[in-house]
Amino acid sequence: MDGASLRVGDEDRDRVVASLREHLLAGRLTLDEFTERVDAALRARLGSELAAVHRDLPAAPAVPARASRSRTRLTGAILSRVVKRGRLRLGRRALAVSALGDLDLDLRQATMDRPKASITLLTGFGNTDVYLPEGVDVDFGGLVLLGHRRDWGREADSPDAPVIKIRAFGVGTVDVWRVPHDVRGSYREVIKQVRTLQRQLPG
Repeated sequence: MDGASLRVGDEDRDRVVASLREHLLAGRLTLDEFTERVDAALRARLGSELAAVHRDLPAAPAVPARASRSRTRLTGAILSRVVKRGRLRLGRRALAVSALGDLDLDLRQATMDRPKASITLLTGFGNTDVYLPEGVDVDFGGLVLLGHRRDWGREADSPDAPVIKIRAFGVGTVDVWRVPHDVRGSYREVIKQVRTLQRQLPG
């Protein structure tokens, strides 16, 4: 009997998840790809299922050297609606501002060069929606007045999950949406589906 047909254990799965995290930090996987593969690895029962998770990745991931200075990225929506998405690169810190505007910050296709990133959201009578793939460890806090600060979706259950610390301050509304991999469509459709799934989660 070959290894592909043998059942795998928790240590095998943990080893693959740790390897996937290194590939994320090397820029080979987006956050969405990473969390999707982690989910598949944690559900794997046979060696062949576990091998399929990283079949197209090199065996020994090399993390590139970090820059000596951390980069700060600024995203803003001033009296307008701004959508920021695609293969963004999260450094150690990022800043997003929404003043009398609407900001959609979609990080599902973002990459990370560190296991932790920090995002500060400043809101002045604006609205900010942050979209992350389900499986990212979100540390969400801050102080928002005359509006709300809410996060939606299931929390990460993997100790190797990347951590994104989000702090929101100001006047307005801020929502963080943890989006399952099978949820697609416009932002309005994504929000509707995540809200529906939220009602199905245990209290």
